[in-house]
Amino acid sequence: MASRSCTNLLDFACGSLLDIPCTPRALPRVMTVPGIISDTDGYANNDGDSDSTTSICRDRKIVVANMLPLNAKRDPETTKWCFSLDQDALLLQLKDGFSPETEVIYVGSLKAEIDASEQEEVAQILLQDFNCVPTFLPHDLQKKFYLGFCKQQLWPLFHYMLPMCPDHGDRFDRSLWQAYVCANKIFADKVMEVINPEDDFVWVHDYHLMILPTFLRKRYYRVKLGFFLHSPFPSSEIYRTLPVRDEILRGLLNCDLIGFHTFDYARHFLSCCSRMLGLDYESKRGYIGLDYSGRTVYIKILPVGVHMGRLESVLNLTSTSAKIKEIQKQFKGKRLILGVDDMDIFKGISLKLLAVEQLLQQNPELQGKVVLVQIVNPARGSGKDVQEAKNETYLTARRINEIYGSSDHKPVILIDRPVPRFEKSAYYAVAECCIVNAVRDGMNLVPYKYIVCRQGTPCMEEALGMKSDAPRTSMLVVSEFIGCSPSLSGAIRVNPWDIDAVADALNSALTMSDSEKQLRHEKHYRYVSSHDVGYWARSFVQDLERACRDHYSKRCWGIGLGLGFRVVSLSPNFRKLSIECIATAYRKTSRRAIFLDYDGTVVPQNSIIKAPSPEVISILNSLCNDPKNTVFIVSGRGRSSLSEWFAPCETLGIAAEHGYFLRWNRTSEWETSTVAPDLEWKEIVEPVMRLYTEATDGSNIEVKESALVWHHQDADPDFGSCQAKELLDHLENVLSNEPAVVKRGQHIVEVKPQGVSKGLVAEKVLLSMVNDGKPPDFVMCIGDDRSDEDMFESILSTVSSPSLPAPPEIFACTVGRKPSKAKYYLDDAVDVVNLLQGLAAASMPKPRPLADIQLLIAEAIVYKLYSLKRKKATLQLKFHRLCSIRECNAFVVAHDDPNRDFDLTVIFRGSRGIHQWDSRK
Repeated sequence: MASRSCTNLLDFACGSLLDIPCTPRALPRVMTVPGIISDTDGYANNDGDSDSTTSICRDRKIVVANMLPLNAKRDPETTKWCFSLDQDALLLQLKDGFSPETEVIYVGSLKAEIDASEQEEVAQILLQDFNCVPTFLPHDLQKKFYLGFCKQQLWPLFHYMLPMCPDHGDRFDRSLWQAYVCANKIFADKVMEVINPEDDFVWVHDYHLMILPTFLRKRYYRVKLGFFLHSPFPSSEIYRTLPVRDEILRGLLNCDLIGFHTFDYARHFLSCCSRMLGLDYESKRGYIGLDYSGRTVYIKILPVGVHMGRLESVLNLTSTSAKIKEIQKQFKGKRLILGVDDMDIFKGISLKLLAVEQLLQQNPELQGKVVLVQIVNPARGSGKDVQEAKNETYLTARRINEIYGSSDHKPVILIDRPVPRFEKSAYYAVAECCIVNAVRDGMNLVPYKYIVCRQGTPCMEEALGMKSDAPRTSMLVVSEFIGCSPSLSGAIRVNPWDIDAVADALNSALTMSDSEKQLRHEKHYRYVSSHDVGYWARSFVQDLERACRDHYSKRCWGIGLGLGFRVVSLSPNFRKLSIECIATAYRKTSRRAIFLDYDGTVVPQNSIIKAPSPEVISILNSLCNDPKNTVFIVSGRGRSSLSEWFAPCETLGIAAEHGYFLRWNRTSEWETSTVAPDLEWKEIVEPVMRLYTEATDGSNIEVKESALVWHHQDADPDFGSCQAKELLDHLENVLSNEPAVVKRGQHIVEVKPQGVSKGLVAEKVLLSMVNDGKPPDFVMCIGDDRSDEDMFESILSTVSSPSLPAPPEIFACTVGRKPSKAKYYLDDAVDVVNLLQGLAAASMPKPRPLADIQLLIAEAIVYKLYSLKRKKATLQLKFHRLCSIRECNAFVVAHDDPNRDFDLTVIFRGSRGIHQWDSRK
């Protein structure tokens, strides 16, 4: 059912959960050139299918994230709020990837809580001065949304932490999920206040807003929508434990482009879509795409970068130079290892400290010469786990310092306070090695920043006392579980849980030759400098534009309720086949050819009972009993099964094993294809298939008379698909010189004789009708698989033959919304059966009144008597299924008048008395 309004999904949450105030009056459209302000801000004018707007504006990007790139503080003297841009915010830096003419509007929350009485004024200031649209969440909602669902449930789960017991992670709480839905709805409302849906691109960031795309897609079917996840996406085995897993997946799939830092994260997301939603994906010219209700959802894999200019400008500050000199003096004669991490249970700080302890224990010569400076950023979340991690970090550092330290030397220095940017840059520039030991992290830009700072600037060189032509070096020890690891091929990758391996990696980093350090640094710097944040943003937006370029060339409508909403998008020439559409043509025609696939068409693909239902048998009999119809079941199944199942259908034609066997009705003999009588290749194929069956749990082999089929429907989706590809390649190689073809279908790999196809069946039947002098004027073909595409193609080529006096009406229909040679589609086997039921009913004339029935009987009697007298009949015999001689008492009187050829009087008793019909009148 198409939805034409922006349904308020706050109903999904309990009405008593929170009293959420309406957002302030609609914010004005930001006009940059003269034009007409569109009326699409309102909720009443959307017709769903046409996102009409009339405003004329320049290129705009709407960037949506949990937090705006702003700093907010209240002036102590005036008590007014003061705002400034946060130059270190990624959302602000990504503007470098856009053209100078691009206008960027930010939607998100402020880091400060604004009183309700001030929200209207603050909203106007932020829009006018910063192009920011604030979302003011009530305090209780903000707490449940961010600290609750985001930080206690999504964040741990996405970092592979399952709430196995209450002491380790909070279990799923429905009220927190409702708060998440409410917050996402409020963010979506704010986007709707400023969006021009025909022109603007919307870019949503991170796991806080994963169902926001559903709200936007419901309001604007053709919205240009991208999403980038800045955290890991867990494997399907972890993700599937989330009770609201489908809602979140469908939310992301309502985007046009979904971005991930690494292929691993993208692969896990695709696996979840395959296992939980049954969606397949494929690579097209280097781009990964998912077909979702006719829309192609593209996957982008590109790690974010750093802002080179911002880092270099900080290095040029006098405060940075002063801090560099101070650090050099403080750690003179020491080798500095640097760590910069949030206080988080996933950052592996305590594991890092244990590795340093192991390093000092195994290498006594390094004692007193190596210092780990660990900068601890403030925790973004709260809870018992964070406090436990902090306590463990301090206890471990204290123990190491007591054992390996002295009065004037501490091997571990913890800096647990907000550290300004210039101070961090100074430590980056001085440190000989940087270690990032997180057990799981989305991206982590610390290694990138370290590399840029080690490259330095002229001001920094002066502070360090370096020559401008001096070689630059850097060494990185990075966890293999962080997003930046794949892009740093010169780093020493470690398993953070393996303390010995991390200690060895640190020792290698410290003892490596300067020439090798230089080569590694140069390689890293080339990548980091060329793949900065501007490159990342520009690449993402270019792919988003490409993903959206055919939005207005398709017909769209919305289906689904609540968070299951999605948009069906199809080509204008590809539409659903309705009973009304086909029944009109069906009634007008008199020579009809009907071709039906079996599995997935008249019987559901996943049905355990493979035999046709009594309803299907009855419908097929009704169609076959119409003398105007030639009906064929064209299937890949064996003839024995089809013969048994369709025994009640006397006049039904059957083409078994893709047409290798064919019979025209139940009493006719089976005809065997003469195209490829040689089946010796089966002896080659069967052992190969048996090998893959033994290696793939849930797979099996179907042996037919002319073909062999390997089924993997019950196997693991990913492994079964992978094995099917391997089997396809394997069989194509071993059968390269045999008269057989290997085809891959839906959960099958089939080997069949060369030259046998469903298309040849359709061609044979149609040409037979032409040769019998009954060229078809109506052709219908319905199928769901790749093999049925041969039928669609064959029918189109056959009916264009000059042997046909006139082209017939063609209804080629595929089952399911997918690319096809067919012009029409039906959703599933239920739709197919309903359509066939409608056609069967159209074959039966409507019941007529009793008097008309009686008159027909009388006419039949008259006609019969005329025939007996061998006179030319002047009445046409008419039949009706409801007619019965018992419905009236009629008798015929013959008048032997020599002056007349033959006269009859028919007298019959009807519901309204005695009726008489006289041929002389």
